Amino acid sequence: MIVTTAQLFKHAYGKYAVGAYNINNAEQAMGLFKGCIQSKAPFIIQISKGARKYTDKRMLEAIIRAAGVIFPEAIYAVHLDHGDEETCYECIDSGFFSSVMIDASHDPFDQNVAITKRVVAKAHAKGISVEAELGMLGGVEEDIKVEDGNACLTDPDEAKTFVEQTGCDCLAAAIGTSHGAFKFKGKQSLHFDVLQKIKDRLPHFPLVMHGSSSVPKDEVDRINSAGGTIKDSMGVDPNEYLPAAKLGVTKVNIDTDGRLVWTRVHREYFRDKPGDFDFRPPGKIFIEEYAKFIASRNQFLGSAGQLDDLRTSLTK
Repeated sequence: MIVTTAQLFKHAYGKYAVGAYNINNAEQAMGLFKGCIQSKAPFIIQISKGARKYTDKRMLEAIIRAAGVIFPEAIYAVHLDHGDEETCYECIDSGFFSSVMIDASHDPFDQNVAITKRVVAKAHAKGISVEAELGMLGGVEEDIKVEDGNACLTDPDEAKTFVEQTGCDCLAAAIGTSHGAFKFKGKQSLHFDVLQKIKDRLPHFPLVMHGSSSVPKDEVDRINSAGGTIKDSMGVDPNEYLPAAKLGVTKVNIDTDGRLVWTRVHREYFRDKPGDFDFRPPGKIFIEEYAKFIASRNQFLGSAGQLDDLRTSLTK
């Protein structure tokens, strides 16, 4: 069942966070749905601009529709990740997306407000939720690149003004995370003080945490043992997901970790079976490994076991 992110956040707020997972192909879709059904968790499918260009946007939409038929008990939102204004309108008009993100965070505050307001007006007219962003995360993700010196935390007072002026349904706040596999240098934690201040100014308003992959050391070590050269990578401690959820974070974006699982599975498979050339055996392994990973992250998020209660609340 496809629902809006606003419907998911209403149930989750203050109790747990919903995992938002980026997918690009059939194997990721199957692993994501299986992992969420196994852990009885609602979830958000994230589709980036890069994912829509990878094969063809219609192909990816068809894969998700098919997964929804295969797993009819699943409850999820279909969300555009980091969209510009033009892409947001395209997804709003597609009739498939239940949520879009307009990312004008690189623009001056007033321009960000104006762009977001236009997207909100078009989306809300069709019952679609809108995520916006204030503050800038460092790191690299597809066509997004922000040097550490240009990254900036979300200003709590600006966040309140921004939400009031735009009417967005949730806000991606920069609280210390960053995109990609190289998030932190040394020991670093989320800025819970900033998160608390935003919550104080925006009580009961859903917040979003981008760049929240944990970059598991064991995955990186196994990749490197199988020929990879990923060095000095560090992510978000997954034990911080639930404390963040208690402070209003209702959506946690996880993308890099899924890529690491894919890379580990395929590097190890072809290292151990150098004579093989069939991509289906490692693909099947990946589906199961990714499902296990998704289920484990849903436990950290607190979303595991919430599916039945959410289903009941949606029918009231």
